[in-house]
Amino acid sequence: MSEQRLQLAVIIGSVRDGRFGPTVANWFVGEAQGRDDVNVDLVDLADVPIGSAAPTMSPPDHVLQALDGLTPRLDAADAFVVVTPEYNHSYPGALKNVIDWHNAQFHAKPVAFVSYGGVSGGLRAVEHLRLVFAELHAVTTRDTVSFHGAWEQFDGDGRPKDPHGPATAAKTLLNQVAWWARALKDAKTTIPYQA
Repeated sequence: MSEQRLQLAVIIGSVRDGRFGPTVANWFVGEAQGRDDVNVDLVDLADVPIGSAAPTMSPPDHVLQALDGLTPRLDAADAFVVVTPEYNHSYPGALKNVIDWHNAQFHAKPVAFVSYGGVSGGLRAVEHLRLVFAELHAVTTRDTVSFHGAWEQFDGDGRPKDPHGPATAAKTLLNQVAWWARALKDAKTTIPYQA
């Protein structure tokens, strides 16, 4: 079994003004960086200038240019953690576009979720994303990190007010995503995955 560090892409799915995603993602990245088996790449979709591109099967030329910096980062990832809010009982449109435009980058790789929101904590978005990622031949982890009433869960410095529960959930999630990433990466060296 390979002992090389895994490349973990943490994707901030919301691009709205005033979004809470960076607070949640930065906390999670801090948890992940405490491990010695992963390198973390924080991918903020707000930094990808795709604007309000209409969803299409293939991105228009100006969006293809904007994706030039993103596609290699997703390609290089051994695993993904998607940080998502819940918009209208589902997930953000910008996240859907980016997922749709990067099919092969997710093949035979694990995807885990950190969600946040009101009463449901973003879990309805996660359930929708599980179906989407299954179509991309990705493996989603069972356990998630979810912040219910997220805006009240963090202090002014962007840390959970009660750090024990979220840290425990993050450790479980990271253990699962690392296990799947290692298993799938090793399997693909033996038998290439065919979608």
